[in-house]
Amino acid sequence: MIASAREYSDREIYERLEPHIAKWFRRKYGKFTPPQRYAIVEIMRRKNILICAPTGSGKTFACFLGILNYLCELSKRSEIGERVYCLYISPLKALGNDIRKNLEEPLSEISQIFREDGIDIDIRIAVRTGDTTQTERQRMLKKPPHILITTPETAAIVLNAPKFREHLRMIEYVVVDEIHELADSKRGAHLSITLERLQNFCTHDFVRIGMSATIYPLDEVAKFLVGCEYDRDVCEPRDCLIADVSFARKLDVRVISPCRFIDFSSDDVIAKDVTAKDVTERLYERVKDFVDKYRSTLVFTNTRSGAERVSYKLASMIDGECVGTHHSSLSREVRFAVEDGLKSGKMKAVVCSSSLELGIDIGALEFCILIGSPKSSTRLIQRIGRSGHQLGRTARGCIIVTDIDDLVECTVLAKRAMDRKLDRVHVVGMALDVLAQHIVGMATERKWRVEDAFRVVKRAYPYRNLTIEQFIAVLRYLSGNELENVNVYPKIWFDEEEGVFGRKKSSRAIYMSHIGTIPSESSVQVYQKSTRRWIGEIDEPFLERLERNDIFVLGGKTYRFLNADGVRAFVEQCDGQPTIPSWIGEMLPLEYDSAIDIGRFRAEIERRMDEGGKNWRKHIKEWLKREYRIDDVAASDIIAYFECQKRFSGIIPTDKRILIEHFTDEMGRHNIIFHALFGRRTLDALSRAYAFAVSRKYRTNVSVTINDNGFILRVPHTMRSEDVKEIINMVSSSNIEELLRKSIQNTELFRRRFRHCAVRGLMVLKQYRGYDISVGKQQRSSSSILEVVSKIEGFPILEETFREILEEVFDIESAKKVLRRIEHGEISVRFVETPFPSPFAHNLVAMQASDVILMESRRELLQELHRKVLEYVMKGDAALNKIINSIQLS
Repeated sequence: MIASAREYSDREIYERLEPHIAKWFRRKYGKFTPPQRYAIVEIMRRKNILICAPTGSGKTFACFLGILNYLCELSKRSEIGERVYCLYISPLKALGNDIRKNLEEPLSEISQIFREDGIDIDIRIAVRTGDTTQTERQRMLKKPPHILITTPETAAIVLNAPKFREHLRMIEYVVVDEIHELADSKRGAHLSITLERLQNFCTHDFVRIGMSATIYPLDEVAKFLVGCEYDRDVCEPRDCLIADVSFARKLDVRVISPCRFIDFSSDDVIAKDVTAKDVTERLYERVKDFVDKYRSTLVFTNTRSGAERVSYKLASMIDGECVGTHHSSLSREVRFAVEDGLKSGKMKAVVCSSSLELGIDIGALEFCILIGSPKSSTRLIQRIGRSGHQLGRTARGCIIVTDIDDLVECTVLAKRAMDRKLDRVHVVGMALDVLAQHIVGMATERKWRVEDAFRVVKRAYPYRNLTIEQFIAVLRYLSGNELENVNVYPKIWFDEEEGVFGRKKSSRAIYMSHIGTIPSESSVQVYQKSTRRWIGEIDEPFLERLERNDIFVLGGKTYRFLNADGVRAFVEQCDGQPTIPSWIGEMLPLEYDSAIDIGRFRAEIERRMDEGGKNWRKHIKEWLKREYRIDDVAASDIIAYFECQKRFSGIIPTDKRILIEHFTDEMGRHNIIFHALFGRRTLDALSRAYAFAVSRKYRTNVSVTINDNGFILRVPHTMRSEDVKEIINMVSSSNIEELLRKSIQNTELFRRRFRHCAVRGLMVLKQYRGYDISVGKQQRSSSSILEVVSKIEGFPILEETFREILEEVFDIESAKKVLRRIEHGEISVRFVETPFPSPFAHNLVAMQASDVILMESRRELLQELHRKVLEYVMKGDAALNKIINSIQLS
């Protein structure tokens, strides 16, 4: 049963603590924090618990004080054994070192208090990751730590280490930190089976403790943490308490516009003297103002390249020695130096991407700046929450927006964050490639009966719906010989008649060198096909988005994608607009729940426009400033933006209304714009399905442009309005999965993801007999294998590739939900034919041209689009006569 934890008083907690520890805590802290009041006693009572509390609220001691209390009592009585009592698992290696430090310092102080009474205690703590030396591992084997700090991957390794695993047999506590980083990914699926294998190996049930600062829904994550009891074909979640004290700290988030995006007060004609460079300079000036104001500031960008640009510019504006850069592509030494610089106060500002979102100890920050939308209220809270790193202090920060759509989006996200509304985490599905990897790991332990191994796996929450037929299909793949002609050999033996399986001679070496789920990626070299001339390189995530005949920009020239072989892409030079922007692989996706609230925000503004009478602008501005805490400039921009859209198209798209706008461009191509706010991954699914359906019906190529507010389908010929209206019926909740499977099966996205799944599932090896196998060779091997297994119905790794793309790259469940709501009349669909794009579509249209025009030209394009809109509207509304001469867009 999942239930709420109760709050204990300070007196109740002190009464349960060992006297020396109680004395130390009273001297050091005096009072317990909210998460400590909910968690300490429950952990001492051996209850599973999920702790959700903000950064700096005392989560570490909420989790560990009861454990330390138990270990100190054992040590005091000289009863502590030579074994691991607590396994702490973090998705970040760097976080493990922080935890060790945060435990060793208090333990030293506690030991001193014991020594004052002539008592010696000895509690050992160690970190084991891929960086741990062989000497340190041998030392741990001889004298195991009582608290072992590790990562999900290393936890799986030590579970299969024949000698060290014996130190885990009587483990009593498992702590999973930053659980939100694991629950929705294959690392989480991998960890869930690791924990069930560990539980099956142990002599008794261990206590499971999960920790996170920001996660929702808590009951679902709690089930992921504790797993299930599987008995008589029924899976029931184990008991778990939830300590939800996520409101223990205040949050102060402001949305900042560096300049006016739409200005009704100016008589200038589109402010020709304001260039894109000027807008960027104003953004940097605002960043500098905040950095000057606070002693320590963390600046978040959404890409690593963005972090480098902002850091370089900021360093030129203030003392460069005080500005650091932090992202995952930098060396560990550089990252550690920047983290130490923040802790010591030497760094006044650090610019990062997502690398400092998690709980790495970076000291007491005063302020956080986000440049551009974080695309999720959960991510916004995580980032702003890095400031004011103490209970009782307010976490402060701001978002500096980059355009009018960014302003609308961030206004809603900031409100959601202040209201503590989080985006839903979708616990990862049953990944069959991860299952295959673990089955080989299980086979290295001993001979298994199929029903016993199946029972262990079913207890892992992501695999609660696994069928015995799926399990046996994976066993058949791992033990079969049908793929030997493409160099895939059995990893286990399986006697299906007897219902048992076990290891082959090579099983251990292959499994131990392939543990984990994070795929190897490399740069893709681009060559002109006809001449074999090298042109440049692109990243694999960008290659995944390319389909044959897509056009993209590289080195200032446009190329048509033809095909890829391994890590080589072949192209031909061409004219024409790009169909894929070069930065598409770096974009963070807007989350579904946040997108729905932006749609509701649009609906509320439209309602107030319709019902507000003559003074509706004044009333909406007051409401925006009061409820959303934005300034006069930002409020005026939002009102003007919505007024332009409403007057031009007559319709505001909302969470319950999709607007399909269509027009013919100057080249005779028909553009069909779906204004739909349901999250980027949902739109990815819908746009691909509609594009495939239109392409199949009209036997023509359809290009797709997508952002967080909708997508454009472009066909190379004019369509009748009646034909456009038929498009909405081409995709339904019952056929979208089939359409998507057909649309992706021959794409680079599918080929690359199949390689990832094949490596995880030990079908393609990345290392053999001590030699690394290059990503290019892995890709060529997987391409050969794909040709063969595509003809085998229901092949597990093939099915897993489809599942991964539909559920993790796309969001097919949310797409089906949207389609069902359309079918049931809960979402209306409106159509409008326009002479040119409406204001809400301008950024989408600009995206289509974003790689062939400069930023200044892009700004001129947006201004020209808005000029056309206003001229069109003015024909029927003289009241807007002034707007044509006062619209200003950056």
